[in-house]
Amino acid sequence: MKSASTRIAAWTALTGLVAAAASLAGDAVSATPSAAVTTLMQQDFADLPDREGLLLTVEYPPGGASLPHRHDADVMVYVLEGQVIMQLAGQPARTLGPGGTFFEGAADLHVRSANASASAPAKLLVFMVKQRGRPVSLPVAAPGATERR
Repeated sequence: MKSASTRIAAWTALTGLVAAAASLAGDAVSATPSAAVTTLMQQDFADLPDREGLLLTVEYPPGGASLPHRHDADVMVYVLEGQVIMQLAGQPARTLGPGGTFFEGAADLHVRSANASASAPAKLLVFMVKQRGRPVSLPVAAPGATERR
């Protein structure tokens, strides 16, 4: 039978390995550069009193990506430069270049949104119509984010 000190040493080594693995996994996620979002215009709609329109640019650095998310909005995307990979839950991934378009409905889960290039940036023009007061984006892991609206 192992001594208490041997069991403690083994436990300490195991917890250290688990912590190191978790740290590396976190580093892998945080090592992926995220997108920079700039609001160009935000406008209330007189004939849709609970809705607002947003016009945004989204810039992905080389290798950049967004985590899975949803918008609770109707979203139209136009690729200005570079190549992006877009995918909604239950649909195949699509690679789009300049002039390419993408639509995301209010109930859609955006599972992949990434720059297809590791060496060149990508830039999108995004127009969305959303309920006033709701966040622009919700991570899929957020409470209620996977509920259909």
